[in-house]
Amino acid sequence: MTSCDVINPATEELLRTVELTDVAGVDAAVARARAAQRVWARRAPAERAAALRAFAAVVDAHIEELAALEVANSGHPIGSARWEAGHVRDVLQFYAATPERLSGKQIPVAGGWDVTFNEPLGVVGVITPWNFPMPIAAWGFAPALAAGNAVLVKPAEWTPLTSMLLGELAVAAGLPADLFQVLPGKGSVVGQRFVEHPDVRKIVFTGSTEVGTAVMAGAAAQVKRVTLELGGKSANIVFDDCDLERAAATAPYGVFDNAGQDCCARSRILVQRNVYERFMELLEPAVKGVVVGDPGIDGTEMGPLVSRAHRNSVASYVPDDAPVAFRGQAPTGPGFWFPPTVLTPQRGDRAATEEIFGPVVAVLPFEDEADAIALANATEYGLSGSIWTDNLSRALRVSRAVEAGNLSVNSHSSVRYNTPFGGFKQSGLGRELGPDAPLSFTETKNVFIAVPAEEETP
Repeated sequence: MTSCDVINPATEELLRTVELTDVAGVDAAVARARAAQRVWARRAPAERAAALRAFAAVVDAHIEELAALEVANSGHPIGSARWEAGHVRDVLQFYAATPERLSGKQIPVAGGWDVTFNEPLGVVGVITPWNFPMPIAAWGFAPALAAGNAVLVKPAEWTPLTSMLLGELAVAAGLPADLFQVLPGKGSVVGQRFVEHPDVRKIVFTGSTEVGTAVMAGAAAQVKRVTLELGGKSANIVFDDCDLERAAATAPYGVFDNAGQDCCARSRILVQRNVYERFMELLEPAVKGVVVGDPGIDGTEMGPLVSRAHRNSVASYVPDDAPVAFRGQAPTGPGFWFPPTVLTPQRGDRAATEEIFGPVVAVLPFEDEADAIALANATEYGLSGSIWTDNLSRALRVSRAVEAGNLSVNSHSSVRYNTPFGGFKQSGLGRELGPDAPLSFTETKNVFIAVPAEEETP
């Protein structure tokens, strides 16, 4: 078994050395999970619901510990990390209602009685990214557990610590020890074994489109179900009839949240040409006002990038001759810092078409509504986006025309645990969250019971 050093991205100091799971460890975990799942699925719905509520309560009691760990491991600002830990609690509470409400149907048919059952799949593998370790894990494990499955989570190698703690808290809350297991390891080992193992009946993967494509191809060999949440190059569309001051003031927070390491980041700002210059004048102080610094301090709005390798990747999109309009500030010295950066590239430039996954935004002018829609859709991705307009008809037209799974009008909100989340095109497959998410972790079983007609009396 090999190990991995986990580094604090704000200080570059060693946090912990984590032992990585090998293939034999995955196989043993799957075997234990299968046994635990059979027992879990036989428990009364009310008992499973109570167990999930207990898990939520234990998470709630450890929010500060989880948040502090995420600050150290991921560099998230403490305010954001507290929200993320609370979000895990809220997702668990929301899906704790599922076991008692996951009812089938009674369908009228001739000659008998027809009913459906929502049967759990069995063992589910959840592969999470490094950008939001806690929330994205919960989007997979909470509805899967609620539907009667066992869950194995493979956290990203760079950011495993909060997922590992959640695994401990699940056991502390009373969930069976083998029902919910966290397996730190390499994607090429643990993730690949999830894909190949015949007893892992579904993969939930969040990450790059490149890796998601490989997961989907591998799962096809066993007709294994997948949910994929992949890349994004989302547009923030600013029309000339909106509240321009508010649109400019909020734009940085639509892209620089989590240092731009967000698949929903509005990393293209599309501005109607006749208000472009004024918008840029308003955007500059908003960008320079983003508070970048020690993620452990209240009031910090943006922390470091997750690793040196990722900082180098982001920097490659801003060479010395890049069309930089202006930048914000970032600390110097230890840590993987990168300042909020605004570019004014051409439409076909790399910075305007590729997912940078850092605090870099491209601002592009457009002519009219048709041009805005065409430009917004001129990407292989289709995850999220924002539309700024005070014209309700335009808001509805553009919302229907933009090819994205999650849109906000006059805001940058993308994710709520009680509404569905997912992407169009190469941004993914399937939907997470919302009231229907548990159904994606079940098989529909149809049962017909013949009822002979009653004999007629003479």
